[in-house]
Amino acid sequence: MISNQLGSQLSNRPLRNRTRPPALVLVAHGSRNPGALATVTELVERIREQRPGLTVRLGHIELNEPLLSDTLTALPAGRAVLVPLLLSRGHHVKHDIPGAADAADHLLTRVAAPLGPHPLLVDALHDRLVEAGWPERPLSERARRRGGVVLAAAGSRDPQSAADTGATAELLARRLGVPVVPAYASAATPDVGTAVRALAARGRDRVAVAAYFTAPGRFATESAAAAPGIAAAPLGTHPALARLVLHRYDNALATPAGAHTRHLATA
Repeated sequence: MISNQLGSQLSNRPLRNRTRPPALVLVAHGSRNPGALATVTELVERIREQRPGLTVRLGHIELNEPLLSDTLTALPAGRAVLVPLLLSRGHHVKHDIPGAADAADHLLTRVAAPLGPHPLLVDALHDRLVEAGWPERPLSERARRRGGVVLAAAGSRDPQSAADTGATAELLARRLGVPVVPAYASAATPDVGTAVRALAARGRDRVAVAAYFTAPGRFATESAAAAPGIAAAPLGTHPALARLVLHRYDNALATPAGAHTRHLATA
């Protein structure tokens, strides 16, 4: 009788604590540009709107508060998935973010893949180009022969970062029907100006610059200044980014349990 009563009491208790999904920690790089913090904060709100009931927190690698380490420390003991608001593999994804996850020993953590490459980013890049003046409809044959795009990215010494950016450039080229050349604001070549000149040497005299940055900042500003014509805005709070962040979160959770340790980088 006592066992039956106890079982009945337990079955009537809410399962909220036992079924609560892991927290999503969005990991931004950080910037001295005040627009960057405002942008990623708004993106966090959009993610919360798309997944009500999910705990969503923001942490920065540097330059802005809250820092990632402080965000993780403030979370209660439990589970968390760290989703990099970064567009390619590199030092931050491979070392800094997993290191912060390891230091949060009160959490069972997973580290999701960076956002890029992914077709949702191409949707956002295309929309930002159209907003800046790129034709919304498919280009004519003559326009395709003269057009080109420079995909301006932050840059990294990691060759996998360049491979990821190159993959996005290929996807965008298929969407637009013109060559798309990756260029970098730091740590890699070519820079935006060199890429623009290379396209011009091929007869591509109508060149736009697509900003492959998640938020405003120095690199985005410098890249736009090197554009000979259309200069698109950063990806910012485009709806595709919130969807992609949740997609990376879900993919990290879907990884077989036997495949992870305390944290896991997922493709």
